Amino acid sequence: MIDQIKITSALISVYSKEGIEEIAKTLEAHNVHIYSTGGTFDFLKSKGIAATSIEEVTTYPSILGGRVKTLHPKVFGGILWRRGSLSDVKDVEHYDIPSIDLVIVDLYPFEKTVAGTDNEEEIIEKIDIGGISLIRAAAKNYRHVVVIPAAGFYKPLMKLLGEKNGFTNVEDRRYFAAQAFNISSHYDTQIFNYFNRSEKIAAFKQSQMISATMRYGENPHQKGSFFGSLPENFEQLHGKELSYNNIVDIDAAINLIAEFHEPSVAIIKHTNPCGVACRETIKEAYLDALACDNLSAFGGIVVANRRIDMETAGELNKLFFEILLAPEYEKNALEVLKSKKNRIILRQNPLSFSSRQFKSILNGVLEQDRDLKAETETDFQFVTKKRPSVAETSELLFANKIVKHLKSNTIVISKNRQLIGCGMGQTSRVDAMKQAILKAKTFGFDLKGAVMASDAFFPFADSVEIAHGAGIAAVIQPGGSIRDADSVKFCDENDMAMVFTGIRHFKH
Repeated sequence: MIDQIKITSALISVYSKEGIEEIAKTLEAHNVHIYSTGGTFDFLKSKGIAATSIEEVTTYPSILGGRVKTLHPKVFGGILWRRGSLSDVKDVEHYDIPSIDLVIVDLYPFEKTVAGTDNEEEIIEKIDIGGISLIRAAAKNYRHVVVIPAAGFYKPLMKLLGEKNGFTNVEDRRYFAAQAFNISSHYDTQIFNYFNRSEKIAAFKQSQMISATMRYGENPHQKGSFFGSLPENFEQLHGKELSYNNIVDIDAAINLIAEFHEPSVAIIKHTNPCGVACRETIKEAYLDALACDNLSAFGGIVVANRRIDMETAGELNKLFFEILLAPEYEKNALEVLKSKKNRIILRQNPLSFSSRQFKSILNGVLEQDRDLKAETETDFQFVTKKRPSVAETSELLFANKIVKHLKSNTIVISKNRQLIGCGMGQTSRVDAMKQAILKAKTFGFDLKGAVMASDAFFPFADSVEIAHGAGIAAVIQPGGSIRDADSVKFCDENDMAMVFTGIRHFKH
């Protein structure tokens, strides 16, 4: 293996011409012979930079409307030949193949095109063929060739040229090769996922090029990273760097608050809501969400779906919380909230998430549809003699929106559009029921006339028996137990309303 190699020739084929003039002039200053294609050649020529067109090397013009330019043995032979191989040297000399030591490519912007149009013809034409082939060939032959697979690597190339006078070692070349395969694999994944929107091939392929290193993972002894673009989700207006756990909680907060359209506030702790309320104003919603469980709210995440005004900011400022997430802030309110140095304040951006979600498990990945089902009254199966009133129906739907965002087994108790008690993460539904009642009573709520939601069916009538004893008037649950009749019978005998939805909301 040859370690130190001086770059004497380069092939430049780029979609975006930004930054390439400086690169080409630096290469020219190092006496590097430049080959280039089509629009790149014309651009370099317009800047007074000497270059040889690929057409001159191959003796073939660009054909098929530019689809074929570099796909030729004289181009790929110049990249792929092994400098220490006598047979390769013989072939290169026999076929008069020029040596290429550096390949610079900027691919057609396929991903950006897909994001900007539904025109399939335009999208297909942005699938790069020659460029991706050049990248792969140069990366494969990294022992002898340097590959620059995207404009983001111009800066390290310039540094290399400046510090090493055009020489590279095998570590340099292997680094760029690894980056090249990162670029090419991501590019291919985006193309596959575009086609798989309609074809639905059973394959799991995800790729994220943007990453952020967390201070640590779930715990200080664990390393953690986020792959994706956080600024697409929100703008950080104040506070310390986000942690792994912060991001997990923010995800839970965004998904929960999206369920509500009227002025609403939720308070999240370890991904579980400990306070939720809907009111006429965002201040009232916050105060009633806090009243649900002001103990758990300490150090939690507050999320609102309306602008934070000065009055609300004044109330929020009395609580120690880690993160506040809202769509907008009054200027003076923001200044009040910034009074705590480490408090994280985020402005949420409108963003639609993928309808699919996945997690690593065992030696593979589980993938599923997101739980986007939001039941309405049309989903109700009225199984008891007594039907819920109009007010109770609204309350049942409110409670059911919350129950799907808590860890199973879970029970939610609500009253007057306010979460007043919840039990979550329990190994039995009875325990979740008891925990919810205890929570409500601990914080002084009167359960008489309240409603209850369950994420899954009741295997026995014991849960509705306990609910009735606490004063709960109406129940919403999926149904589906072989003993549903027992629960229905108890409700009928005790003047309780219960509806089935047929939809389970387990969350693990």
